[in-house]
Order: sequence, then structure tokens, then C-alpha cells
Amino acid sequence: MDLINYLTSINFGVGAISSLTQSMNELAITKPLIISDHGIKTAGLLDHPQLSSLASAPRFLDVPTNPTESAVQEALALYRAHGCNGVIAIGGGSPIDLAKGVALLATHPGELEQYAAILGGIPKITSAVAPLIAVPTTAGTGSEVGRAALITLDDGRKLGFISGYLIPRCAICDPDLTLGLPPFLTAATGLDALSHCIETYLSPRYNPPAEAIAVDGFARIWTALPIAFQDGSNIEARKELMMGALQGGLTFQKGLGAVHALSHALGGLKELKLHHGTLNAILMPPVLRVNSDDPVAATKIARLEEVAGLGTSSLADALDELNAKLGIPNKLSSLGVTRDVFQWTCERALADHSHQTNPKPLSEQDYAAILESVM
Repeated sequence: MDLINYLTSINFGVGAISSLTQSMNELAITKPLIISDHGIKTAGLLDHPQLSSLASAPRFLDVPTNPTESAVQEALALYRAHGCNGVIAIGGGSPIDLAKGVALLATHPGELEQYAAILGGIPKITSAVAPLIAVPTTAGTGSEVGRAALITLDDGRKLGFISGYLIPRCAICDPDLTLGLPPFLTAATGLDALSHCIETYLSPRYNPPAEAIAVDGFARIWTALPIAFQDGSNIEARKELMMGALQGGLTFQKGLGAVHALSHALGGLKELKLHHGTLNAILMPPVLRVNSDDPVAATKIARLEEVAGLGTSSLADALDELNAKLGIPNKLSSLGVTRDVFQWTCERALADHSHQTNPKPLSEQDYAAILESVM
């Protein structure tokens, strides 16, 4: 196990889960609330020998695919009922993001909405946030080291809650915990991580260290994802994927782009349960084609093509091919998306915090054209 200190403390490597008790002691968490989901429980990960000391801790497992305000409130009620003083999130981005919402409201008064970044909530979030330990079981969102949580409010808006204080106080990244991830989820979460590295690299904000991390993460995921998809027991590929996802999360402060502006909006559709990573995978190629019109972005895209060894192929075309190889649908319509939600989606994409850092300024018509291209 290796200890990494970058924005937060990260225990990384095969067997890193053994550090959980020590991390709890360091953060003085004596009464944790466990936030996970039913899939993780069914997979047996909550019965891991290193989690035996948490057997009597209260658990909240009713985590929606896209975390909601109502689920945050339900978990918060459980936290308060048991007198908890910290949160341990075990799972993918959904449990971790929901746990951030609980850690925030456990120590901050009022409604969740007031803390949303787009509504001026960033300075309202203080160091009083309850201590949170994140244990990712996928290599995807990077939420275990990210400063943001995406939560859908009761009115359908999917908003970002952003603060350095929302970064989990400790991340325990053990590739062993991802060995049981089925091929499709390996693909969808891995492509989610890849989209983070690509979009943060293309973001126009000036942050060379974050860009270097994003390029390295991109290279790791590009190489390891097809291997892990074909052979889920390949621990080296799983380790590379987990590090690439972690690196994608470490670069979030540079901002994302149009892929995430659209996927956040689509993820807020109450009538559909759309997987965030799958949406990002479908949207990435057309957004890259649009952004290639920007000279600076085009130069960066060429750099990624060089890193991936694509020769004369474009990154957008290569991503289309990778999606097909990994069994990712190539049309939003196959997920149940219909054209009657385009206007609603585009309006919310324009209001999303990720819209602001797309390399090329986009209009509502631009967003609608992107959606139409993958219908």
C-alpha cells in the first residue's frame, strides 16, 4: 500500500482496505454511518473481513443511480438518529456523492439547494463538514478525491455542490474491491474516468499540473480499460484503471465541459434512470468533434491522439470504435431518451457549472445539434 497526499490522504494499492480502522482513528470517527447500495451488499463487499468492525454500524443502502435530495435527507435522518460523527461511503460515485451531501447537511443548517455552486453556495460550505472516508469499488467517477457532489433536487435540477471541504478526508483505493465488477460496468465506469481526463485537459483554465495529471490518467485508462474489460481478474489492469480514475478526480478543479453539462442534465430526468458513465461515453465523440474547431483544443486533442498512438485516426473516431468494442450503446434513443426532452436538457446544460469551462462557447442550438447527432 502506498500513501499519497494530494488534496487529501489516499491509501492506494492492493490490500489498502486494511487501513480503514487506522483512518477512522485518525479522524476520530467512532460512530460512522455506512453509505453504500444494495448492489454492493449483494456482491458481498460489505462482508469483507476488513469491514467486520463495522458490522453493527447503521447502513443506508437506498442510494439512487443519480443521488437525490430526498435520499440525502433520509440518510441524514439515520445519521442523526444514531448519533453518528462521521460517514464511510463504500461504492461508486453515487454513494460517495450522496455521502458528501449527508456530511454537508449534518453540520450546515437549512436546505441543500442554498449550497449549490451555480446558486452562489460555494462560500457557504465551511470546514465544519463531517469527516468522510471514501472507499471506491469502481474505477470511474474519481469522487473519492473530488471536491464536487452531483445531486438531483426534488424539483428535477441536477446541481453541483463544490468545495474543497467536500473532498473526503481520506480515500482508500483498493483495486481488489473492483475485481468483481462485471464487464459492462467496468466499461461504463472506465469511460466515465476517461471523459474526466479528456475534459479537464481541454478546459481553458490555466493549470499545467492538473493537465499533466489528466494526460497521464488518460494514458493509463486508454491502455488498461480494454484489458480489464476482457479479463476482469487482471489485477494490474484494475490497478491502472483505479489510478486513472483517481487522477481524473484530482484534476476536477480545472473544470469539465459540454459532455458533463449534457450528462448532468440528462441524469436529472426523473422518468429515466440513466447511467452517468454511459452518457459520457456516448456524448464524448460528438463533443470532441465540435470542440476541435477551437485551435487550442485542437492542439490538445492532437496531443491525446499522439499519447494513444492513433496515427491518422481522430480521437473522436477512436472513441466511437472503443465504445463499440466495449458494448456501449451508440444512440441515446436506445436508453429511452426522446427528442421532446431536448429543450429541457439544453436549458439545463447551459445553466450547468461544467458549461462554463468547455473550450468552445456553445449555444442552446449547439447542444441540440450534439444530442441530435447521437439520437
